[in-house]
Amino acid sequence: MTGQQLKNSILQMAVQGKLVPQDPNDEPASVLLARIRAEKEQLIKEGKIKKEKNPSIIFRGADNLPYEKIGKNEPVCIADEVPFDIPDTWEWVRLSKIVYNRGQMAPANDFCYIDIGSIDNKHQKLSDAENIIAIDKVPSRARKIVDIGDILYSTVRPYLHNMCIVDRPFSHQPIASTGFAALTCHTGFYNEFLFYYLMSPDFDAYANDTDNAKGVAYPAINDNKLYQALIPVPPEAEQKRIVEKIKEVLPYVDTYRTSYSESESLNNAFPNRLKKSILQEAVRGKLVPQDPADEPASILLERIRAEKEQLIKAGKIKRDKHESVIFRRDNSHYEKRGSEEICIDEEIPFDLPENWQWVRFSNIAIFENGDRSSKYPVESDYVSDGVPFFGAKDMGEKYMDFDAVRFISEEKFKQLGNGKLKDGDLICLLRGSVGKTRIFKETQKYTTGFICAQMLIIRCLSLEMLDYVYTVINAPYYQTMVEAKITGTAVRQLPAKEVANLLIPIPPAAEQKRILKTITSALLPLKTL
Repeated sequence: MTGQQLKNSILQMAVQGKLVPQDPNDEPASVLLARIRAEKEQLIKEGKIKKEKNPSIIFRGADNLPYEKIGKNEPVCIADEVPFDIPDTWEWVRLSKIVYNRGQMAPANDFCYIDIGSIDNKHQKLSDAENIIAIDKVPSRARKIVDIGDILYSTVRPYLHNMCIVDRPFSHQPIASTGFAALTCHTGFYNEFLFYYLMSPDFDAYANDTDNAKGVAYPAINDNKLYQALIPVPPEAEQKRIVEKIKEVLPYVDTYRTSYSESESLNNAFPNRLKKSILQEAVRGKLVPQDPADEPASILLERIRAEKEQLIKAGKIKRDKHESVIFRRDNSHYEKRGSEEICIDEEIPFDLPENWQWVRFSNIAIFENGDRSSKYPVESDYVSDGVPFFGAKDMGEKYMDFDAVRFISEEKFKQLGNGKLKDGDLICLLRGSVGKTRIFKETQKYTTGFICAQMLIIRCLSLEMLDYVYTVINAPYYQTMVEAKITGTAVRQLPAKEVANLLIPIPPAAEQKRILKTITSALLPLKTL
């Protein structure tokens, strides 16, 4: 983890409610928001801000999902827009609900001008030097009224983090460039908490999304888009604790950054590159020699097809209307789907030994999404012990982790459809850290489990192939293919159908065993590095 990644991780934990513990005695955020609404109404009456035409109200529905009502419109579910879960005492709001701006004016006298050059974007601080502008030399962009405590956020190239809190008085009235959004927090919402959220990875993703930041050379997010951003609101007391903790730990980031830079090449670069190289050579058929006595992969695939046919006949899975068959002809690769036959040489990432074979992932595994119906578990369904209900946080180093897993009752589990786990199932994450895959290994106590809506079950038709398939999933070529199939920027997503369509290299069964044995021997010394 780089120094920047560490900082991002700290900020992300902070804004998700994971950096400091929640206090049940804290006044919930809903009460704070009620006070802010009252303050906003007062400012409207005083003519200091304008009344919103179509105000937003965000709330949790009976299904525990977030909904938003805009103006007089019917509420709509915004679960796909919400970037992460927050504690029960927190609330989601649009940025416009907790900030306002002081307006604009043309300077009438000499003033202190704050433009992009006034900010040290390495430390997000205002320059100590004042840029005093004479009244007869007023720049056309010098218009935004600011005061101590306001946040200045550059809307041009937001990824540069040209932002700061106005933290000191000036010798002349400060006026900021229109290239900034000037954000004044309502009472009870800490400007420093908002400041750290604006620096967090999730907000970065929103601000720099091509749907929000327009332009090529100088992409910019306009104020309207900025004010539409979703902001997590903790209780006021927790905001203070979060800010204090961030200030406590961030000084150590620079120290870590230096240490990391010095040790990266020794402790990370070489072992990681070597591991990737070993896995890549393994799935290309170059790690171990081929044995002409091995039963070819085509025979193994015939057995798998027969197993699949039995499952179809038993009504356990549906027949693929356009099942893929990949074969070689004239030194080229062809694929037959139904009656259609096409050359797929451009799609093949590398050549394989003669006794290997390319297949679509769907040819060797069953793919199953979780139950996304109205029966999907909500917080009220959680119990102290029962059937494990796995989320992204439960993905361990290789296997699913039971240490902090949530549980649902047996009764609730029986109500659910798809998404029930069997021993040896691969679990692939479809949102967030997309493509991340771990193995469900049953224990004496827990023989099954249930996946969250962001996950996909990949069930190998032959469990003997499980460890080899897991090796493929961790090989660089596979990760590259997955990355190419990701959609979205603010919220990265991997369509399940795209996973099923990925190309998998299949060696003979005997060679798979030799590959796995060699990988284990080769990687063992790396664990000590």
